Amino acid sequence: MPDWTYHPLRGPAAALLGQRRSQRTALRLLASIGSRPAGARLIARGFGHRHPPKTLAGEVSGAPVSVRLGISVPPSLAREAIRAMPPLGAGVVEVSPVSAADVDTVRAAAAGRSIPMVVHARDPETEAALAPHVDGFTTGDDPPILRVSDPSVTAAAAALDEPGAVVLARPEVLVAAGPGWFARVTEAATPTAPAPALRDVGPVLREVGRDPRRWPAWWWALIVGLGMTGAGLGAAAITLGPVLLWYDRDYLGMTLDELHAANHHLVHFLQHDRITMAGTMVAIGALYTGLALGGIRRGWPWAREVYLLSGAIGFPTLFYFLATGFVEPLHTATALVLFPMFVAGVRRTPHAPRWRPAPEGPEPERRRALVGQLLLIVTGAGLFVGGAVISVVGLTGVFVPADLVFLGTSTQTLEAVNPRLVPFVAHDRAGFGGALMAAAVAITLLSAWGWRRGETWVFWSLAAAAAAGFLPAVVVHGAIHYTDFLHLAPVYFGIATTGTGLLLARPYLCAKAPTPPRN
Repeated sequence: MPDWTYHPLRGPAAALLGQRRSQRTALRLLASIGSRPAGARLIARGFGHRHPPKTLAGEVSGAPVSVRLGISVPPSLAREAIRAMPPLGAGVVEVSPVSAADVDTVRAAAAGRSIPMVVHARDPETEAALAPHVDGFTTGDDPPILRVSDPSVTAAAAALDEPGAVVLARPEVLVAAGPGWFARVTEAATPTAPAPALRDVGPVLREVGRDPRRWPAWWWALIVGLGMTGAGLGAAAITLGPVLLWYDRDYLGMTLDELHAANHHLVHFLQHDRITMAGTMVAIGALYTGLALGGIRRGWPWAREVYLLSGAIGFPTLFYFLATGFVEPLHTATALVLFPMFVAGVRRTPHAPRWRPAPEGPEPERRRALVGQLLLIVTGAGLFVGGAVISVVGLTGVFVPADLVFLGTSTQTLEAVNPRLVPFVAHDRAGFGGALMAAAVAITLLSAWGWRRGETWVFWSLAAAAAAGFLPAVVVHGAIHYTDFLHLAPVYFGIATTGTGLLLARPYLCAKAPTPPRN
């Protein structure tokens, strides 16, 4: 097996920090996060492949490894690599080349390791000094080792097809391709079956019968996504129509006209809160529908976890009523109906892999997509922070200063009009914050974990969620003349980053998938 020649990759980090410094910075960052239990779990779930196929297991210089895929680093990066690589899905760390002057550095790096470590020594004396401290030594072409400096996933996966062959990435690969490179190579080398076609749902339903306990998990996830979309559209229809339902009027003891008489901006304020909430529900529905059809149906383990983590944040926000004191029957009924279906969608682990990795595309396309990915992750993280702040405000002070300026009143005045009025608004405000956090988790993790060439559904799920979440918020604020710039600045920023990110990533995510071969 030939050793690939070194081709320096000139990415933004390398241009700014220098090639060697950017490599060290990247590995130190990953090592710092991965050395903590929570950080290691996050990296493993997002960028690792925790269950590689047995066909990729083997030995490297006598050391058993779960996957014949790892990294080759100089002694100066050995300590960081040993700490950073296990959560990423690497199976081995090679330190090369090692001379007598590097013995103490390599010994210190090997102490307490949780991943096999092999060494390419320059001389027999160095090998003898390190023999008690490492797992083996790489010499010659046994096993055949491919040391790669280019982030080609397909080439690395093809190399692993040779029995016993080992692929070792240079540090510059992680700088250029991101820490998910190991997972993508493992996925590309994983034998897969064809994904079930959507047109086959009818025959499958006849096969499993009408017993819902036998339905595939992705069906339930799809029903939850469609249910959230329907609930959001229903909430929007109510808001644009009667605004208040009978239980709202009963709780407040006021009609819509009486609310308007108390404060002529109050009804519009309620509509603005509820329309943004409805748009967020539709966004969640779009994300869950995409995860069900494009991810869970095809056996992506991370797709199930995105769905699980988002729902685990969203459904418990139902209990915000313990702080607001207002129980909305329709909200409660929707949650009680959808939650068992949500559980059914995550109770089973994903089935056999059914993905078809797309071939590598042009390098400029991939680099633009990485920038787009970063923008979407930043957007999702910002939305989560915003949702958390809105939840806290809704459960405590309820209004921000811009709200009171728009209403032209104070919290005390509204409480004097009706002591139940502020808790009523608090329910809407806190509920919107909880829904926004659930959507933000799905956006962030889908962008971090699902960014693969040819995964068109990732692009359209994020685009649909952005349209459903941002556009109603902008339109309703303009319609009611609540146009405070600072209040809307996060929305404008989110639109700019999401739009730019999706525009940059579209050629990559929507690249045409290869046609499956016919028998």
